[in-house]
Amino acid sequence: HTDTVPFNEKLWNYDPLSLTEADNRLYGMGTSDMKAFFALAISAARKFTSADLDEPLIIVATADEESTMNGARELASSRRLQARRVLIGEPTGLRPVHMHKGMMMECVHLHGRSGHSSDPALGINAMDGMHKVMGEIMAWRRELKHRFTDPQFRVPYPTLNLGRILGGDNPNRICGDCELHFDLRPLPGMVPDALLEELKQRVDAVLDGSCLDIRLRSLMQSVPPFASQAGSEIVAAAEKLTGTSAESAAYSTEAPFYQQGGMEAVVLGPGDIDQAHQPDEYLALDRLQPLI
Repeated sequence: HTDTVPFNEKLWNYDPLSLTEADNRLYGMGTSDMKAFFALAISAARKFTSADLDEPLIIVATADEESTMNGARELASSRRLQARRVLIGEPTGLRPVHMHKGMMMECVHLHGRSGHSSDPALGINAMDGMHKVMGEIMAWRRELKHRFTDPQFRVPYPTLNLGRILGGDNPNRICGDCELHFDLRPLPGMVPDALLEELKQRVDAVLDGSCLDIRLRSLMQSVPPFASQAGSEIVAAAEKLTGTSAESAAYSTEAPFYQQGGMEAVVLGPGDIDQAHQPDEYLALDRLQPLI
């Protein structure tokens, strides 16, 4: 992907929009995540002529990976990319990644009726209702942790984080609206649409009879979890070339969208995820040669 996250220039010691070589590193936005991969891919591709290739070699640049992944979504759904295997150059520290969790960001909005706090009968308190919803979601989180496990991940269960709550406007006013935002990271084998239906059923049940208006919405389109196919040739090739067994990752990539398009995928790149989205993002120079 060609896009990067926003940056605060004041926190940088180098110009984030220029490439600076210093201390055996290349500094600049996207050096690790993941623009350097394009330069390396182009350099590697220049070694071949059409006579060397049995099938086309395609270098793909997508947009909006850091926000919506709409570039990869559109490319996969259009079927314009005809390929059998895909190498995604995300920052993996030159270790192949063959599976990662998905990403879901969801919102529960409750609408009640405001009124003076001196008489609860004057309103329907949305914050009281959200307290019940949060308890139900935390119970669901415990259940998911026991229902789904995969020891190949450092955190071997799906995580669910209650990240933001908005509601009310004054202590002496019954809360008429309350909204909860949370993040859910499903394991491979878990289906986002099925999880959303389960969430809806649980929220509806815990608020049955409350007279609250319940609205569920996604803050972003879900990114499905990814796991390479058993016996994947491109994963085996990546393991052989790097001398490293394929592993899992906690972050999400565009891999599941290419997989939905019928392609085998592996994630492998020179950068380090610890450098991504950080001031003074860099790529170590010793990471260049192994990829070309």
